Amino acid sequence: MLDGRKIGAFIADKRRETGLTQAEMAERLSVSYQAVSKWENGAVPAVEMLLALSRLFRITVDELLAGRETEAETLSYRSSGVDVAYTDALKREMAGLLRTEDARVLNGLGPFASLYELSFPDIPDPVLVLKAEEPGSKQKLAMEYGYAESVCHDMINHLVNDMAVMGARPLAVLDTIVCGSAEKETIRALVRGIADACRENECSLVGGETSVQPQVVEKGVYVLTASAAGIVSKSAVLDGSRVRAGDVVLAAASNGLHTNGYSLVRLLMEKTPSILTERIDGEGFIEAIMRPHLPYYKAIKTILPLRGLHAMAHVTGGGVAGNLCRVIPAGLSAVIDLSHLRTLPIFRLLRAAGRIRDEEMLATFNCGVGLCIVVSSEDRNEVIRRVSPFCDCYELGEITEGDTKVVFKNELIWD
Repeated sequence: MLDGRKIGAFIADKRRETGLTQAEMAERLSVSYQAVSKWENGAVPAVEMLLALSRLFRITVDELLAGRETEAETLSYRSSGVDVAYTDALKREMAGLLRTEDARVLNGLGPFASLYELSFPDIPDPVLVLKAEEPGSKQKLAMEYGYAESVCHDMINHLVNDMAVMGARPLAVLDTIVCGSAEKETIRALVRGIADACRENECSLVGGETSVQPQVVEKGVYVLTASAAGIVSKSAVLDGSRVRAGDVVLAAASNGLHTNGYSLVRLLMEKTPSILTERIDGEGFIEAIMRPHLPYYKAIKTILPLRGLHAMAHVTGGGVAGNLCRVIPAGLSAVIDLSHLRTLPIFRLLRAAGRIRDEEMLATFNCGVGLCIVVSSEDRNEVIRRVSPFCDCYELGEITEGDTKVVFKNELIWD
């Protein structure tokens, strides 16, 4: 008796070994995509299709019906868990997602490396800005709860925000996906998410790497990273050197955790499983903690021309103090009034559920502040006006003379 499932699994294996997707195989055989899918799920092909399949795979019909090749088994890269032909075919399908209108991108998928033409007549003394990023442990939650595409926005938004606060315009992104097995739908979702996030941030996904490592990571595990290049005029670099006593520190609000603090959140979920039933602003707990990291580039673009813009800090791991200190020169202090910080409901819930001290909250989470913007007192209102259409923006502190780069005064308000 014929074993349809065994035959189907054999057809699927031979298809992958040949480097074909189901759609490509259907086209070669002049059948529908559904027919190929049915065969691989246990429907035995008709006689004429058996002959066509045997010719396509260079095997006999008897081998096809037996669901195995008769010659002695030999070792192959595919038998170790890496199917190069299949992943190459998958990459070809992804090529369309990388299309860009940026004329500086000179090639697409296929060459050994991506080419980007350096032509910036509008930027005197251009400086290349380079940055790498990964979405941290948030990506583990993303894979567990079905947020594969969403976490790509986290990664790219975080990456571009880091460059933009230095005054840079993002240009091009290269991504890396390391996985235990190349599952087509997941890979497609990841590449689509990265490409869409790049377009949202006005830059191009120009290439990258998909690395199948079954001996390194388990099947179903995906590890994401990305690198980016940006450009800024040397005289326009925002590195904190313009900050002066009397400047004002503004907060541009976050929308939640962004990409930091998730190891603590996972621990809290493990110790207090009931938190998963909580609702925040009409959303379930998982929805609330998985909100994508806000992209600030379009807001930042509106304030870069202002002479009174002296520095910006992207608030990520380490919270306000751990990031704002990077742009405060020696001899000055950023005095932050915690009573002005507009905490978000998700942080109130985490604090209460985990009985987390305020010092720990401030050192681990952004607590509601996505960017700190240091600006002259004369331009504070203009910055607030320009940023407010994108996110809540308000005064958080001031720059004074002092020996400690960031000083907190008063207390956070959680009510």
